[in-house]
Amino acid sequence: MTARPRPVRSLWADTAPPEPAREPLDGDTEVDVCVVGAGYTGLWTAYHVLEHDPGASVLVVEAERVGFGASGRNGGWCSALLPQGENALAAEHGPVAARAMREAMRATIDEVERVVRAEGIECHFRRGGTVVVARSGPQLARAAAEVAADERAGSPERLRLLDAEQTRKTVGMTRALGATYAPDCARIHPLRLARGLAAAVERRGGRVVEGTRATQVEAGRVRTDRGTVRARHVVRATEAWTATTGTREVVPVYSLMVATEPLPARFWDQVGLEGGETFSDHRHVVVYGQRTADDRLAFGGRGAPYHFGSSIRPGFDRDEAVFGKLRATLRDMFPAVAGARFTHAWGGPLGIARDWHACVRHDPATGLGSAGGYVGDGVGTANLAGRTLAASITGRDSELLRLPWFGHVPPRWEPEPLRWLGVNAGLLVARAADAAENGLGRPTPLSGVLARLTAH
Repeated sequence: MTARPRPVRSLWADTAPPEPAREPLDGDTEVDVCVVGAGYTGLWTAYHVLEHDPGASVLVVEAERVGFGASGRNGGWCSALLPQGENALAAEHGPVAARAMREAMRATIDEVERVVRAEGIECHFRRGGTVVVARSGPQLARAAAEVAADERAGSPERLRLLDAEQTRKTVGMTRALGATYAPDCARIHPLRLARGLAAAVERRGGRVVEGTRATQVEAGRVRTDRGTVRARHVVRATEAWTATTGTREVVPVYSLMVATEPLPARFWDQVGLEGGETFSDHRHVVVYGQRTADDRLAFGGRGAPYHFGSSIRPGFDRDEAVFGKLRATLRDMFPAVAGARFTHAWGGPLGIARDWHACVRHDPATGLGSAGGYVGDGVGTANLAGRTLAASITGRDSELLRLPWFGHVPPRWEPEPLRWLGVNAGLLVARAADAAENGLGRPTPLSGVLARLTAH
């Protein structure tokens, strides 16, 4: 008999206050709004519907627990990042629409902070910005190009280029030649935010049920294993798990994380990050980290393979080879961590659209809506998506409904085995581009190939 994979406990699950499970759905019911998925998108949608229409009946249906998916497992960056690059957005929608999208995302960080403060959500929200270090000549060139592009887009005060000394004062990372600094990011404890949002929805009169799996989502009706919900508006907010419905709208790609024990003051004297900055570097294979509220390093990255057939399984949350690379990368960035104990290793899937273009959709005629395709940038984007869905559901005339991602329909991913070959080939290209740059000390054509593959 094959042993079942050992359950993975994230740092966030172990450092959030215990919370009893909510009751499942108790039979057929009828509501104004039914949201499928108690992650950020679903909870923000429910919260803002109730904010604008306190008399609405709102039900959030969750197959597992609140924050079970990426909302409770991510790196804790509440940022203004979008999965699709500025140039790609401008090419598809025009520079005015691209600028409006970017400014809406920047304003979203203020909006998240407003609700966190107003609702008393203890999610360790600290707005310290993001520092992305350049540790090689090619990385420094990319950093400078990003800042120049931001200036051409009309916001020269937003993204700053730091020199080596300025970088070291912010984060004591090895081989730092410079960095980009963006102020529009807050460090958070992601699971505390998800649970706090669920409680806020309930305080406003909404209902959140757990252990209730949706088996069919359609206009006007959600069938579950606990009963059928009829609703004027139905919102599918399932992100990576959307792939399990066979729609080929997104592919689930795994991102994994590790975390250390709380580190002593002498470590932080060397490393810095005193202002709550989140951090990364300008390599191609995405990595991300934060100094947690209890002085740990929480660090994650891509690198796990895409699994054939868009499969999602608990066993995929662990990949010891990737965990080992993450620990090695962290030790390379911060050698003083070498003697520290790593206490947690976990992961989970995120959703990627074929064109790397997140989208929000809602048809007032049928009441059917959805949002997703955040490519790991979902903490902030989900708030904007939820506010946009709420505006459409409640019939408000809002500028949010004129943003270029509202109504966008991404192309479908290719059928297997082309999907498996293409997604994993992209990962190989990213690794090869980093290896080539490290070996040659200069950019390679692979960087351009990767930019085209990821719509940047």
